[in-house]
Amino acid sequence: MPIAAAVVIAALMFSATTARAADPLPPGEKQAKDRLNASPRHGEWVEIAVPGSDAKVKAWVVYPEVKDKAPVVIVIQEIFGLTDWIRSVADQLAAEGFIAIAPDLLSGPAGKGTDALGDRQAVTKAVSGLDPKLVTTMLNATRDYGLKLPAANGKTATIGFCWGGGTSFRYATEQPDLNAAVVYYGPAPKPEALANIKCPILGNYGGADARISSAVPGVEAKMKELNKSYSPNIYKDAGHGFLRQQDGQNGANQKAADEAWPKSVAFLREHTK
Repeated sequence: MPIAAAVVIAALMFSATTARAADPLPPGEKQAKDRLNASPRHGEWVEIAVPGSDAKVKAWVVYPEVKDKAPVVIVIQEIFGLTDWIRSVADQLAAEGFIAIAPDLLSGPAGKGTDALGDRQAVTKAVSGLDPKLVTTMLNATRDYGLKLPAANGKTATIGFCWGGGTSFRYATEQPDLNAAVVYYGPAPKPEALANIKCPILGNYGGADARISSAVPGVEAKMKELNKSYSPNIYKDAGHGFLRQQDGQNGANQKAADEAWPKSVAFLREHTK
């Protein structure tokens, strides 16, 4: 190969690597596998022990490339289970300096895991049928695992999407030592449970997702009455699942993703220092 051509190819490869390292957002669903394959960060599958069960939760852990200890963020799956897209969100959080742990909440005491169920319809049905108490037990086990990592700084937060968004919000009512929770287009817990929340909550919702967003003003009022920290954002014309479906809603989803993700990262950094 001529020297000039080799130099050009090397420059292009460097440029592509630099672009990947500077990705400002998680990818859309279609790009998730490629992003994971190109990631320079260390990701690994682990098994997490759950009190009272012989079955262990399978989880994907990604570490940031930093010199100091880092906060732990638990990434809570959509109703579609632990997918490549959820793993890519964990990878992006690691790029932002967090230790990200994405548990498969269909594994361990809940079953054989997302992949074992096969098609998306079966996964959706299984996630819909999960016992909230069991989910909390598995999330507590995941949090405990994260806190014991030598690279962890002792702070923990959650971020969830769709079903996982609602679960992130609900978990904040049940885990008083959580430092922060981010909710993407998930429903709020029952009003009587909101009084139990100790940590700040950030909400990101689609303006075209009335099933979820129409309840936000009432939740905001109740949280204010209870003197709780709740920062909801409703993005005009964005649909449900806008971070995963960034190419949807005639550009509104992309605009929402561009605004919501930096807010989420800044919020998590502020409350897990």
